[in-house]
Amino acid sequence: MPKKNDTRERVLRTAATLFRAQGYHATGLNQVLAEGGAPKGSLYFHFPGGKEQLAVESLQLSGGELCEQLKLAASLDDVIDLLATRLEESDFRDGCPITTVALDAAGDSEQIREACDTAYLSWESVIADYLERQGVPSPAALATTVLAAIEGALILARTRKDVTPLRQVGDHLKLLIHKE
Repeated sequence: MPKKNDTRERVLRTAATLFRAQGYHATGLNQVLAEGGAPKGSLYFHFPGGKEQLAVESLQLSGGELCEQLKLAASLDDVIDLLATRLEESDFRDGCPITTVALDAAGDSEQIREACDTAYLSWESVIADYLERQGVPSPAALATTVLAAIEGALILARTRKDVTPLRQVGDHLKLLIHKE
C-alpha cells in the first residue's frame, strides 16, 4: 500500500519540474495533478495554501537539492558540467530551478520572492565557501558575481539552445577566481 505522503511528494516534484520549465503563471494546478497522477482533492489537502504554497515548497525542494549538488562539486568545472548536462538532457527546458519562477512571480508574491532569495543566498554561501578554500580575498562579494554570471549564462544558453555561453562564462570565472 502506498504511503500517505507519496501523493504529496509526487505532486511537489511534478510542480517543481513544471515551474522550472514553464514558470509560475503558465503552470496550472490541473496540469500538476494530471502529470503527478494525483486526484483533484489531494492538492488542497496537502497544500492548503494552494498554488502559492506549492510553489514555495517546490522552490525550497529544488533550491535545496541544487545546493547539495553544489556542495559536492569539486570544482567550478563540475558545476558548469552539471548545469550544461541538465540543459542538454532537457532540450533546454530545465535551466535554473529558481530563476524561471523568480522572473515570473517574485514581484507578485512575497512568499515566492523570499523562497527564491533564500535559495540564491544558500548557493552564494556554498560558492563563497569554495572561494575561501581557494584563498580568494572577499569571497562573499565574488560569490555574488559568480552566481550572477552563471545565472545569466543559463538564461543565454537556454534562449540559444546552446551551452556555449555557460562554458564561456565558466572559463572566464576560472580566470577571475585565480586572478584574485
